[in-house]
Amino acid sequence: MTAAVGTAPLFLGVDGGGTGCRARIEDAHGVVLGLGIAGPAATRFGIEASWNAIRTAFTGAIREAGLDTAQVAAVRAGVGVAGLGRKGAQAALEAIEHPFADITFSTDGMIACLGAHGGKDGAIVIVGTGSCGIGRVDGREFKVGGYGFPISDEGSGADIGLRAIRLALRAHDERLTASTLTREIMARFDNDPVEAVTWMDRATATEYATFAPLVLRHADQGDAIGRHVVQVAAEHINGLVRALFERGAPRLTLIGGLASAMEAWLAPDVRRRLAPPLGDAVSGALALAGRRAT
Repeated sequence: MTAAVGTAPLFLGVDGGGTGCRARIEDAHGVVLGLGIAGPAATRFGIEASWNAIRTAFTGAIREAGLDTAQVAAVRAGVGVAGLGRKGAQAALEAIEHPFADITFSTDGMIACLGAHGGKDGAIVIVGTGSCGIGRVDGREFKVGGYGFPISDEGSGADIGLRAIRLALRAHDERLTASTLTREIMARFDNDPVEAVTWMDRATATEYATFAPLVLRHADQGDAIGRHVVQVAAEHINGLVRALFERGAPRLTLIGGLASAMEAWLAPDVRRRLAPPLGDAVSGALALAGRRAT
């Protein structure tokens, strides 16, 4: 992938996520010159650990691109970081010395939004372990929902898991009619509510979200309780989508691990307005750096 590069402008995009970090160097025409990867870069692991992951990723991309010191010094970088909204995180990262001409930081959600719309205005609804709506219109950035599980993140995998477990416990008590789904959920707790409570005391949003595929599978097979849970989740996603359009988003994309599974459950008017992504989060980071879509 190494290519000869001269004095033409070069751009670095970095997607610093909570599970891993990806970097890509491109020229002004979108030709990929180098790639790099590293471990998690979320600020919840600490600013130093976050920067170390970012640096490891971009160092790998620089090495693969074969850039010398002068070429690196001319690179314009855009970096998206999970958890950048934490108090003091952005200022701390901006204070770190770097080898580039300039560097711009944003959230991982915003670079995903920029990537989905080719660097132009638009919005995304993320449907994964959590849920969140993010938009950008005329340079104004905004967010809808996504304040964290369990107080927010409606329609997410974690929210689906929580609702399903709650109904499974009610069915176990014969407060509602049990279904194949509720029986399978209770079987995971040895049909003992005390085991469910013990699990709950330490369970994370990620662990609640592990129940979402089970719920979706049963819903697709016609399970009444499964369908109810997924329909409630879909209505929350409908609300996020509509709220973003009301704020002026000209284009909207559904992304995240549960996006494709949930799309079929959304309202017809919402599905009609969804657009496919034009690029990935690293593309959005490159747009943040100033590389125009080609």
